[in-house]
Amino acid sequence: MSPEYLFDDAATARAVIDESGTLLEWNAGAERLLGWPVAEVVGRPGRNLLVDKDVLAPAGSRWDGTVALRHRDGHEVSVWLLAHHRPSRNENPGRWLLFTPLDRGTPHSPDDPLTSAALTQSPCAVAVYDERLRLRRVNDAMADVIGLPEERVRGLRLAEIGGKPQSEELEAHMVQVLTTGRPLDVQTYMRTGGEDSAHAWLARLAPLKDAEGRVRGVCLAAHDFTDNYLARERLQLVNEASVRIGSTLDVTRTTQELADVLVPALADLVSVDLLDLQEHGGEPPLSLTAPIGLRRAAHLSVNPGTPEAVLQPGQLEQYPAGSPQADSLVAGRTIVASVSSGALDQWLSWHKTRADRVKEYGIHSTMSVPIRARGQTLGVAVLTRFRRPDPFSADDVLLAEEITTRAAVCIDNARRFSRERETALALQRSLLPRSLPRTAAVDAASRYLPAARAGVGGDWFDVIPLSGMRVAMVVGDVVGHGIQASATMGRLRTAVRTLADIDLAPDELLTHLDDLVVRLSAEAGNDGSPGEVGATCLYAVYDPVSRRCTLARAGHPPPVVVPPGGVPQQVDLPAGPPLGLGGLPFESAELDLREGSVLTFYTDGLIETRDRDVDASHQMLCDALETYSDSLDETCDRVLHALLPSGGALDDVALLLARTRGLPASQVATWHIPADPALVAPIRKQVVEQLDTWGLQDAGFTAELVVSELVTNAIRYGAHPIRLRLIHDEATLICEVSDTSHTAPHLRRAKTWDEGGRGLLLVAQLTQRWGSRHTADGKTIWAEIGLLEE
Repeated sequence: MSPEYLFDDAATARAVIDESGTLLEWNAGAERLLGWPVAEVVGRPGRNLLVDKDVLAPAGSRWDGTVALRHRDGHEVSVWLLAHHRPSRNENPGRWLLFTPLDRGTPHSPDDPLTSAALTQSPCAVAVYDERLRLRRVNDAMADVIGLPEERVRGLRLAEIGGKPQSEELEAHMVQVLTTGRPLDVQTYMRTGGEDSAHAWLARLAPLKDAEGRVRGVCLAAHDFTDNYLARERLQLVNEASVRIGSTLDVTRTTQELADVLVPALADLVSVDLLDLQEHGGEPPLSLTAPIGLRRAAHLSVNPGTPEAVLQPGQLEQYPAGSPQADSLVAGRTIVASVSSGALDQWLSWHKTRADRVKEYGIHSTMSVPIRARGQTLGVAVLTRFRRPDPFSADDVLLAEEITTRAAVCIDNARRFSRERETALALQRSLLPRSLPRTAAVDAASRYLPAARAGVGGDWFDVIPLSGMRVAMVVGDVVGHGIQASATMGRLRTAVRTLADIDLAPDELLTHLDDLVVRLSAEAGNDGSPGEVGATCLYAVYDPVSRRCTLARAGHPPPVVVPPGGVPQQVDLPAGPPLGLGGLPFESAELDLREGSVLTFYTDGLIETRDRDVDASHQMLCDALETYSDSLDETCDRVLHALLPSGGALDDVALLLARTRGLPASQVATWHIPADPALVAPIRKQVVEQLDTWGLQDAGFTAELVVSELVTNAIRYGAHPIRLRLIHDEATLICEVSDTSHTAPHLRRAKTWDEGGRGLLLVAQLTQRWGSRHTADGKTIWAEIGLLEE
């Protein structure tokens, strides 16, 4: 007999028919039912046994019904059949298995001992309550759950037997079943009287009805699904850790989030200690040996204030060999220890305070989990239990390791971000001006704030003194964040200073800067593909003599100007394309400014936030600037306080304020030079007289030589008209000679017997600095003479 019919006997009639209808098997029960022996039916069509030969063959995977069969002696037998179809598989053809019971047993009796044994000996905990919800009967499994025999608790209500809030809730559900007559499933997590620890229970409540359908009681069947419940809880905790841990790129915050997730779900106290990387050159070491220096990063307890902790966040302690922290880090695995086992005796004997805390709070178990990410050890998380009586299990270890591993990646990301941010910030600060130069053209103040989360970016500002008492002001923003953006910013700032030094007009300077960004993008690309270097910039030149400001911008926010005693206004300035697009023109605009006007330059991090639109930010900026203050530094602080959120800016912010100054006409003298070299001497005399009027006699000799040389060169090599201008302030006297020739002068080395060629060399030696700049109608050669005694 095949294994699948191992328990088959004559109490069941069984036959097997293949897809063609041929009988394959015929057991003793079938012979008993119809009288046909095996030899006379097997291998022959099963249809021969049918009274009605036209009966259709069964369909589907299962069929049941009553058919008329022919007994061997010729009489008709009505038989109920149950048929199962077995489809063909591999080389085995499909077939039908036919069954019908022959011995249906005796009718059910209330006193049936087998039925009574099924109730009492069933592994499912079952209790029966009457219409008053008084206990009538429990089986052995329920008695074990309750922890009391049936004869002791019979007649009590569920709330009286359990004595817990969960028991009262279950009884309320039983009342609902009793009154509605509808079954109900209830889940609860509790410790019953017969258990050492809490279990998860599924209580299936069903109404018990008499023959007339009246509800006469309630049956409670309790199923222990603790394993599934705990597995679901662990999965939920892991999912929660994925969401809650790593919300920021801050190491301290991330470690605190790890502690927040583990308490109280897995431990009553959690401390997170990280390696003191300063001892290891700023990077996690490849291997560790005790003693190990760890700095407390975060901790949390079920008790407010974490009174069990010996260390406070930020404190450093050396952990010797024998301590759970050092042992787990050296071994590179989780170590679970209990006080009762004596595994912590040596460690506690070295630290009396810890030993006292263990006794005071009843700490009984610890688990030390190394925090490792990308093959590097970052620290250790120590989980402690004292309120929960059960020690850490193997499942607890796996769960703690899973959560800690996920947190370790977030901690390492935060550590790397912090390190890169500090490096980029140091680079940024080294590239930005430490102080703004004092000029006769403007008083200036500035602020730079890195982004709170995104890190240091490529924002920059600068104030650049130019010839003729003029000053250039620039503010820019490189796309992106981090060291790369800071490095690009440094290159652009250097380029701007270089281009400003040759006195390019603002639109021409931005054109050259655009070409540079295009080249930087090409260099940043890989395999011939373009990079993603981009920037915006605003460049302005202010002349205190004419009180005129020339500006141009490349995709940068326009400045805001505040006239003295006036209302802040945004400057109407052509936008211009951002730097890096290449080939597009930039336009300059000129603005006449009254002395004392305040120009406000800024990057978009100041006005772009998630909480408001740009127009609202512009209005807030104008409101902050409208409040008059003599101190530009106070105005800077007021602007930042008004526009930036309390948690810091989302993007880095550069802010530059410049209050214009005007040079009085009395400090400027101008002469138009005739084309006759013989008239140079009278010009020199007029210059000396003007210096006497200004009280600058000490500079007369040098100024006379410089003017003589520059005017002579202009008459000899330049083009008319020629103009001489002297400008002075407290520290500097500037001599300027302008003509309409575009040929720039240059120094050359004169030979011994040459009669000329030494003029500009003499000028360079006698002055602080000299140079030339192109103008709209020619060029200007200038030289600065210092007036302050060293």
